[in-house]
Amino acid sequence: MEEQNSNYNANEITALEGLEAVRKRPGMYIGSTDTKGLHHLVWEVIDNSIDEHLAGHCTTIDTTIHTDNSISVSDDGRGIPVDMHSKLKKSALEVVMTVLHAGGKFDKNSYKVSGGLHGVGVSCVNALSSHLRAEVKRNGKLYMQEYSDGKPISAVKEIGTSEATGTTIKFTPDNEIFEETVYKFATLSTRLKELSYLNKGLKLSLTDLRDLDEDGKPKREDYFSEGGLLEYVRYLDEARTPLLNNPIYVTGKEDNVEIEVAMQYNTSFKENIYSFVNNINTREGGTHVNGFRRAVNRVFTQYGKDSGMFNKLKFAISGEDFREGLTAVVSVKVPEPQFKGQTKGELGNSEVTGIVSRAVGDVLKYYLEENPKSAKVIIDKVILAATARHAARKAREMVQRKNILTGGGLPGKLSDCSSRNPDECEIFLVEGDSAGGTAKQGRNREYQAILPLRGKILNVEKAMEHKIYDNEEIKNMFTALGVNIEEKDGERILNTEKLRYSKVIIMCDADVDGSHIVTLILTFFFRYMYPLITNGNIYVAAPPLYRVSKGKQFRYCWNEDERQEAINFYSDGDESKVKIQRYKGLGEMNAEQLWETTMDPDSRMLRQVGIEDSQESDRVFTMLMGDEVPPRRQFIEENATYANVDV
Repeated sequence: MEEQNSNYNANEITALEGLEAVRKRPGMYIGSTDTKGLHHLVWEVIDNSIDEHLAGHCTTIDTTIHTDNSISVSDDGRGIPVDMHSKLKKSALEVVMTVLHAGGKFDKNSYKVSGGLHGVGVSCVNALSSHLRAEVKRNGKLYMQEYSDGKPISAVKEIGTSEATGTTIKFTPDNEIFEETVYKFATLSTRLKELSYLNKGLKLSLTDLRDLDEDGKPKREDYFSEGGLLEYVRYLDEARTPLLNNPIYVTGKEDNVEIEVAMQYNTSFKENIYSFVNNINTREGGTHVNGFRRAVNRVFTQYGKDSGMFNKLKFAISGEDFREGLTAVVSVKVPEPQFKGQTKGELGNSEVTGIVSRAVGDVLKYYLEENPKSAKVIIDKVILAATARHAARKAREMVQRKNILTGGGLPGKLSDCSSRNPDECEIFLVEGDSAGGTAKQGRNREYQAILPLRGKILNVEKAMEHKIYDNEEIKNMFTALGVNIEEKDGERILNTEKLRYSKVIIMCDADVDGSHIVTLILTFFFRYMYPLITNGNIYVAAPPLYRVSKGKQFRYCWNEDERQEAINFYSDGDESKVKIQRYKGLGEMNAEQLWETTMDPDSRMLRQVGIEDSQESDRVFTMLMGDEVPPRRQFIEENATYANVDV
């Protein structure tokens, strides 16, 4: 890291425009006003502290969730300047907090690289908070200013002395703007853990004052990484079996662009590449990922040819073959990145492709030459991947050809609906033929289709792709839904143009076996039909656990609280008058009961399946459905409180 300019003062704060539009159109600035946008406020404040760390002036960042769901973020950086801004004639702190596109990051001398590059950061947070308090330790003094709806309540005040330096921002999201104002500990924890790996040596913490233990101590987690991306890759792959003793590590710098990459091969069949620019998760990839893939393809292709290991293959190696079973983290620091879209999901700087490709290529070439045994393990994995890909293509083509020959080939078990309008149609994937028969009797034939699934489907986490096309239940799902996997530009993509239903509803028994089947089906959708999840097509039905009745009166109950409430309602102090039926399976309900509790759109409960964090979802699916037992046991023990346990 080059030495930064420590003359961080009021005149280096550049103001570009005001805050008027933020409260009117918050989605334009933070993406949305749902729970994702709510958490985005925290990321913006933490980004400012991270920028101080990247500039070499911050070692600790503490985040606290308060009992009223307000958030405070404290760092030990230089502290936001408080002296008068020469042009605007007001405190620099007030300028930063109240003027959009105001910040030192627009001055190249203050921050060489920065995460909050659109500059809307903390002023946006202020505009969308009903109350915000900023405290600054600087010049031996403690300063404070408070705001409401983005406007100062008073001038900057000197309220004490301090030998330390740093900034504390405490804000309360405006409940008139946000649909949800309750912060999730797990969401904040995942991001802070990620930031600790991306910024080795930085101490981060998260404290939840809403969650106290028996001694009255709040829940707290600390995050710190000495190994950075090397530790990150091991963490991501903890539920997979590695092929190499240690991950391959790349670091380099060219034209002020810093590159850091860690990569590890494992025995799985999936590619997992996570990319970051200035700590921002670029979920759609971009030029830095293109450069990484180009280097991997180029170096391994040349090595395979030179070693003669590809000579016996009767078909061409594809780029994706080199990345099967590869977990990698690609992190770059770019002084002036160009992102595609407001959400910063994809890097657009064309020069970064070559910079990353050269840095990764040089290290990989050296690694293969110096580690011939590891090189052979990797190339053997590539050959296996190419062979499996070739077999998978033949298996897919065979399934699709069979469908064409049989006139569309809808599964014989499918009880289709009469409507042909996908927007109004839904399909229930039902556990077992018995429950499928009941669902078929109870459904609305106009728009509800039923596909019974026999037993537990194949665990796709442990199977090569071509094996899944031998599984009758999975073939039936492909053909019933009308989707198929195609190869385009060396990538396998799901073609959803002919999707026949807008809602795909997984309906299983409300017991442990049912939960396991739901997880197997969700693993299949996550690995092979991911767009259906991101497009909001996948749902899980929620059949009731109990039927509490007294005479002809009854209530369905979905949890223990509802059950007890119903008992209290009907018992009149005498619980012997109340009959409680525990549903262990869908087959215990008749068609009418199944309709009114689980299938009727006016009364049912559906849980829509979404992806809040694709990286964490990938890790959890691998942990739950993969080969490694210890991580799974630890996960279950830590989350047993929330598990669906059948007793």
